[in-house]
Amino acid sequence: MDSNTLPELRPLNEANQKLRDLVHPKGWPQPTPKGRYNLVVLGGGTAGLVAAAGAAGVGARVALVEKDLLGGDCLVTGCVPSKALIRSARAAKEARNSGHLGVHAEGVTVDFAAIMERMRARRSEIARNDSAKRFTELGVDVFLGEGRFTGQSTLEVGGQTLEFARAVVATGAKAAMPPIPGLADAGVLTNQTLFSLTELPESLIVVGGGPIGCEMAQTFARFGSKVTLVEGGPRIMSNDDPKAAEVVQAALLQDGVELRLSTRVERFEAPTTDGRKRVVVGSGSEAETIEAAEILLAIGRAPNVQGIGLETAGVDFDPRKGVTVDDRLKTSNDRIYAAGDVASKYQFTHAADFLARTVIRNALFFGRQKASDLVIPWATYTDPEVAHVGLTEAQAKAEGVAHAVIEIELEDNDRAVVDAETSGFVKILHDKKGKVLGGTVVASHAGEMIGELVTAVQHGTTLGTLSGVIHPYPTVADAIRRAGDRFNRTKLTPFTAGLLKTVLAIRR
Repeated sequence: MDSNTLPELRPLNEANQKLRDLVHPKGWPQPTPKGRYNLVVLGGGTAGLVAAAGAAGVGARVALVEKDLLGGDCLVTGCVPSKALIRSARAAKEARNSGHLGVHAEGVTVDFAAIMERMRARRSEIARNDSAKRFTELGVDVFLGEGRFTGQSTLEVGGQTLEFARAVVATGAKAAMPPIPGLADAGVLTNQTLFSLTELPESLIVVGGGPIGCEMAQTFARFGSKVTLVEGGPRIMSNDDPKAAEVVQAALLQDGVELRLSTRVERFEAPTTDGRKRVVVGSGSEAETIEAAEILLAIGRAPNVQGIGLETAGVDFDPRKGVTVDDRLKTSNDRIYAAGDVASKYQFTHAADFLARTVIRNALFFGRQKASDLVIPWATYTDPEVAHVGLTEAQAKAEGVAHAVIEIELEDNDRAVVDAETSGFVKILHDKKGKVLGGTVVASHAGEMIGELVTAVQHGTTLGTLSGVIHPYPTVADAIRRAGDRFNRTKLTPFTAGLLKTVLAIRR
């Protein structure tokens, strides 16, 4: 790996040099293979790191192979840097709008260079957890180089052959590059290059209205960029509750984001002579060229399955969907498993973590754990945040699952009122007995709140039980308890109400 060519390490300043020295140190001494490994892990992102550390922790002989940077997308180009920018953007918004709180901040400015430096510093600090040194100390043989399967039970890296009893493919995914004319020469940004910016673009076109597109559109608008978000569908965040998407859409508009919904990208054009980026949207007589200082492409992820010898190892895969696995994460080669973004529709760090734990149990200890048994939530870190777990209303209807819905608006929540953050709600799907089937939370810190509903879905908890969970007052999370109270009131039938009145009359 040439650190000078990796866009993730640009600019190669002190923070990024620290990052490199931790997760892909120059001159790393490659270990000598120690015979047959219990587990060889190809890929050093979240799934790979969890698999390697977990297997080594139970005494397995483990090799970890990574060609670029340990930590993968989450550390370098995903969760960590994006949330650092989101935090700064929230601070900018709060400072500008603090007057209603009786706090008047004059002359608020955004120092984009300082924001990016802070992000890189925080990223390099967190990188210690993913460092080559740490994993070596855990007992893992760390090989830094390009790995490729050379047989049913062998993998080659740096001219050395690693033999294994079991292996796990954890090579992750990258930004999808759809076959749109002109894209290759348009000079667009992806998550791989976005966090290397050192100057705030005065204007930004975001292509894609999913979680990443919405998060970054709002963030850069709050920094001061003129942001246009282009989405081919009729609404943003198509996988989320429609009402949740409406709340986020209103927030984006309030922050100054221009939305182009139901707008198809026809082609990209080469940058102008002064470096401005251009995209043509619409078609025919309605075609329009829009331009900006930068374009961010955020329309999905593509699995990293090419060039790693999957064909040689007898591992089936689809270039778009990734490695094919069964419910126990085994591939078509009984010796090889796969986990994380390369093999799952749930492309989240926390999903990769728990899928890797599933691999350890099944690959090393004759486990029978099913990936489909995992209850996986997700969160989008816009402001307000959107978090979800379990069935959505649309899924319940499509699958014919009998259900009812209880919804608590945050405008009725005392803490939300005090904080002036009432744009949101808690929505819970339940069966006739009150068992929680799914839930959506839209709130300032929805990602922190969803855990209670994850526990409820995972353990078959009822709303009646949640009504008895005491929350500190005042908290936004108390809305979940209130949903339980509302469910209990639905059980108060006319007959029950009459019976209670009779009992109370007797006891007077």
